[in-house]
Formats: sequence, C-alpha cells, structure tokens
Amino acid sequence: MILDDLRKALEGLLGTLTPAKAQQLAKDMLEPGAAKEQVAKTTADLLEWSHTNRERMSTFVRREISDQMKSVGGMATQAELDAVKKRVRDLERAAGLTASGRAKSARSGSTRKRTTPKKTSSTATNLKSTTAPDG
Repeated sequence: MILDDLRKALEGLLGTLTPAKAQQLAKDMLEPGAAKEQVAKTTADLLEWSHTNRERMSTFVRREISDQMKSVGGMATQAELDAVKKRVRDLERAAGLTASGRAKSARSGSTRKRTTPKKTSSTATNLKSTTAPDG
C-alpha cells in the first residue's frame, strides 16, 4: 500500500500533473474522510510543487546541455555560423559572384542575338571581277 502511494506520488510529480490527477493524489495521501478544504489545499500545493519542480528540471537540463556543448570544443554556435554566412555573401558580392559561386555575366541590357550581315550576290560578283587573271 505504501509503495503504491509512493509510486503514484512520483508519477504525479515527475510527469505533467493535471488538476484531476493532483486531486486524486491528494485524496489518496490524506486520511479517508478528510475535509474538502484540506483536499483542495493539498491539491493546490501538489500542483504548485509540480510546476516549480518542472521549471527547475528544465533549467537544469538547459544549463547542462549548454555546458556540455561548450566543453565539446571546436563547434560553432548558431550566431557564429550566421556571421560566417553573412561574411561569405559580402565577399561574393564584392567579387561579383552569384550565390552559386559563378561569375555574374557581363551581358548588356539587350538579350537579342546579334547576327552577321549576309553576303549578297553583288558582293560576290565584285570579288570575281577584281580577282580575275589578266590575260
């Protein structure tokens, strides 16, 4: 009986304690026939205690993870990665490169394809008359 009560108390305090669970836990902890006010106060105390311990546990875990990440060494923080990305973008812009690392094209505003003028038959005839052998 005592072990069951202890198990229920630990489950309630380690997990998310709902008001219904807290009230049932308070009833189980108190003597049978306890006053409603005593059950309500014990329920409120259990909920407050559970909330406080959940916050403490979260703070502890965050701090421990942060300390472990710092001790690993050689790992960059997100802020450091963001700063490096910004620096690379600035350098690419200064070098005239696109985001993929390719050089920007030096095309003018026109995208029209240039064509060479075709030779006309009169041009070909003129060439023949100037290169004809003297005879």
